[in-house]
Amino acid sequence: MKMNTLDWVAFVLLVVGGVNWGLISVNTSWDVVQMLLGSWPMVVRVVYGLVGLSALYSLYHAFTMK
Repeated sequence: MKMNTLDWVAFVLLVVGGVNWGLISVNTSWDVVQMLLGSWPMVVRVVYGLVGLSALYSLYHAFTMK
């Protein structure tokens, strides 16, 4: 399967979200996105929104592949 640009962006965002979620579950004080972008709360919300959208995109893509 060949991945286009949108597929790669969704993949990277899912990896970032997964690592961040894993770190939060192991040590509740580590939120990588918040640490990197905490001074811009709106950007943090946008990143979390994009992670969620990329998960939905990947889920849709997984069930519509031929």
